[in-house]
Amino acid sequence: MVAINSFISDTEEEVNFVKEACAKLGVQAVLSEGWAKGGNGTKDLANAVVDVVENKATQFKPLYDWKSPVKDKILKIAQEIYGADDVIYDKKAELNLRRIDRLGFNDFAICMAKTQKSFSDDDKLIGKPTGFKVTVREIEIAAGAQFIIPILGKMMRMPGLPAHPASEEMNIDNNGIISGLS
Repeated sequence: MVAINSFISDTEEEVNFVKEACAKLGVQAVLSEGWAKGGNGTKDLANAVVDVVENKATQFKPLYDWKSPVKDKILKIAQEIYGADDVIYDKKAELNLRRIDRLGFNDFAICMAKTQKSFSDDDKLIGKPTGFKVTVREIEIAAGAQFIIPILGKMMRMPGLPAHPASEEMNIDNNGIISGLS
C-alpha cells in the first residue's frame, strides 16, 4: 500500500503517474488528502489499508525478532535499512543499555531517531552513502509506547511546548474575523 500524500500543488498527471507505477509493481496507491480535508481526506486510505489487512495475503516478515538483544535489533536496522557497516555506542548509550536491561525493556520495539537528510547519522553524507558507521549517542525509553529510541549522531530534537500556548489567545468571532495570530 502506498499513500500519496496529496497537496494542492500536485497535478493529476503526477498522481496518476504514481498510481500507474505502483500498479505495475502490483501495489495499490491511494490518494490521501488529509492536508486539505483533514480526517475526511484520509477515509479512502484508511478503508484501503483495512481492506489489505483483512483480505490480502502478505509476505510481511518483521525485520528483527523482538526478543533479540537491543544491540542486535539496532544493528539490524542500521545495516538492513540504512546500509551502515556497523554501530558505535557512546558512553551514555552504553549506560542507557544497562538501564534498559535492568528495567526489563529489552523486548521493546526500536524507533531510531537520526537526521532526515541522510541514511547515515551525518547530514552531510547525502543520498545513500556506503562505508559508514552510525553512532548511538544516547537511548531514550518510551515505556508507555514500548519503544526504545536510539538517538543517532548530532540532530536537532523537537523543542518542548511553552507553558502558555499561543492558541489560547486565538479566536474566531461570529463574523468569521480571526484574532490573536502573530
